[in-house]
Amino acid sequence: MINIKKVELPRSPGIYKFINQKKEIIYVGKSKDLSKRVKSYFQKNIGNRKIKNLVNEVSEIKFIISDSEHDALLLENSLIKKNKPKYNILLRDDKTYPWICIKNERFPRVFLTRKVIKDGSDYFGPYTNVKVINKLLNVIKALYPIRSDNYNFTQKQINDKENDIYLKCHKKNGMTLILGFKNYPIEEEEESFITEKDYLRNINYAKDILNGKFDDIRKRLNKEMIHNSKKLKFEESQSIKEKIQLLENYRSKSIIVNDKKNNLDVIGIVDDEDFYFINYMKIMNGTIISSDSFKFRKKIKDISELRQIVFNIRSKYNSHKNEIVSNIKMDKILGENVVTYVPRRGEKKKLIDMSIKNILFFKKNLYNEKKERKSKRLAVLIELKNKLNLKNIPFHIECYDISNIQGSNTVASLVTFQDGYPNKKEYRRYKIKYINKPDDFESMKQVISRRYKRVIDENLSFPDLIIIDGGKGQLSSACEALKELNIYNKTNIIGLAKKLEEVYFPNDSMPILLNKKSYYLKLLQQIRNEAHRFAINYHKDLRSKNFLKSGIESIRGIGEKTRLKLINKFGSIAGIKKANKKDIEDTIGQKKTADILRYLEE
Repeated sequence: MINIKKVELPRSPGIYKFINQKKEIIYVGKSKDLSKRVKSYFQKNIGNRKIKNLVNEVSEIKFIISDSEHDALLLENSLIKKNKPKYNILLRDDKTYPWICIKNERFPRVFLTRKVIKDGSDYFGPYTNVKVINKLLNVIKALYPIRSDNYNFTQKQINDKENDIYLKCHKKNGMTLILGFKNYPIEEEEESFITEKDYLRNINYAKDILNGKFDDIRKRLNKEMIHNSKKLKFEESQSIKEKIQLLENYRSKSIIVNDKKNNLDVIGIVDDEDFYFINYMKIMNGTIISSDSFKFRKKIKDISELRQIVFNIRSKYNSHKNEIVSNIKMDKILGENVVTYVPRRGEKKKLIDMSIKNILFFKKNLYNEKKERKSKRLAVLIELKNKLNLKNIPFHIECYDISNIQGSNTVASLVTFQDGYPNKKEYRRYKIKYINKPDDFESMKQVISRRYKRVIDENLSFPDLIIIDGGKGQLSSACEALKELNIYNKTNIIGLAKKLEEVYFPNDSMPILLNKKSYYLKLLQQIRNEAHRFAINYHKDLRSKNFLKSGIESIRGIGEKTRLKLINKFGSIAGIKKANKKDIEDTIGQKKTADILRYLEE
């Protein structure tokens, strides 16, 4: 742990980086007063275990001074996204939400997309429900003739702005479809064509709908309907009336409307000892445009976590509003440019109540899903117990695999499954000692012996089932190790061969075949494949590090300390080649970097 008394820190706004012995950034934070904030982590009486763990890993502190707290906030966010420090909370982007795109082109298309491209196009969203987005698109298409695809269009002709173009329309099932275009002059009936000016006006109307300006659209349609009635155009009036009804139906069923036409973010927050549960609602013109709920595990239980969560959520939904309505005050969390309101009554209080209800429903669903998953997995474990004739339900399973590609760097892996799910905290990996040639049997015996000698010495719990990745030979070697430790009868042990998915039992030369479609076999395969993956990855790491060591040890001036720094930072030769030159210089200095890069170029 670093001696904080020897670290000079400014009393200025900025960001700080906690770095471990491997030169990895493990935490990034921001503060109005860097000195005061950083020193707060190193107090003797701090009771938070997670912060203690963080502090114990810190070997170096770096900082960047900024002009303002807001600049620090932006910098903090960018550094977290870039470095992904293990003690910072990150908003997972595993879900790619859909957007509605109005394409930047002469006759803009309106369509659903999951990819945002910075080409000048307008994007609305993201939306959390595809059904809602499809309804919205249908409403827009029913109200206004708008292109949704490239049907009968060529970019060359479209982009030729010297020619006036009229879009050819066709009405079908209440929708006005655009089937192509025609150059001026028009010989057919004008009703079947739209001018470019009118089309762009329709696009602006579509933007109003996407921005939640339903009242403006309704007023405009009412005005058109009254005008047509006065002109005795009753069919057109009826058509507009149906459009108004369509708009009102969507408005009442799909989204919630606030008559005050506010533009704000609503963030409901509920937390417990281990998690934050957050609901976010994006309000535009009094209309809820987006809504979603999230769950985040607390890492250091610090107020900065909440700041990062809120920042990331707002960034994900492209929100730049300076007003947030929440159930907790967040002015000190979010900085000077954002105002937080905690309403006690009125419309905004109703929005907060709604947000909290969404969170509680979200939590309940998570609990029910977890309960259902546990129930299903328990049924699989019971079925596995019966099929393999085990003593107990295999709640605790350990699986072993050996990896030795071309006979070098032989390693073993141990993966642990608890209640039918991976428990990665209990994963272990082993270098095989004293065996100079590829020997899966002896390697398996060694790792089983090492593992369960430790279990005995430290009085750890034995698994309900041991799985050996391999056939009769590997299983026999594992059993031999257990017998030498006098624990052979302490647990159940099987071998799982890959080719035919055969299960071998001790003292039985004939394997059994399990039902290929059964869930219990799929569980065994999942466990075995996970052990194999873990072993292979470890083997690759060792080979990569050995290659790095042997590859650069011939360079003059590059000693053991430098090699270790490069290994810890970049992992392999490939990692160095991909790395930024400045990153390498920051790790080993300019002169040694030049020597390394010169060697790699040869």
